[in-house]
Amino acid sequence: MAARPLAVVAGPDEHGLGEELEALGVEIRRIEGIVTADALSEAGIEDAAYFVLTDVEEATGIPIAKELNPDVLAVTYAERSLPEFVSGVADLAIDPALMSPELVAEELHNGTNDG
Repeated sequence: MAARPLAVVAGPDEHGLGEELEALGVEIRRIEGIVTADALSEAGIEDAAYFVLTDVEEATGIPIAKELNPDVLAVTYAERSLPEFVSGVADLAIDPALMSPELVAEELHNGTNDG
């Protein structure tokens, strides 16, 4: 049996995307506060399928996460746009006003769970 996929969630998750992913069987590890290489490593980013960022103020965490795990799917789920220097590194940027957390979780999970 395959291990459950892991998602590292950073930032306040007021829309509950982490809970929706967890309901689909994804293991959730959270980073409270500043997203640093150490915080990402402690949360297990090297083994994560997803890096979910809900605070664009912490956008510098995306290239760090990608450096630690080039295969991680970096997703922002926030109303504000990403700074330009990070927008090319993130895989997906989703506005919560446009997609519910349930739908985002299902799309992410189905996109990486091919069997």
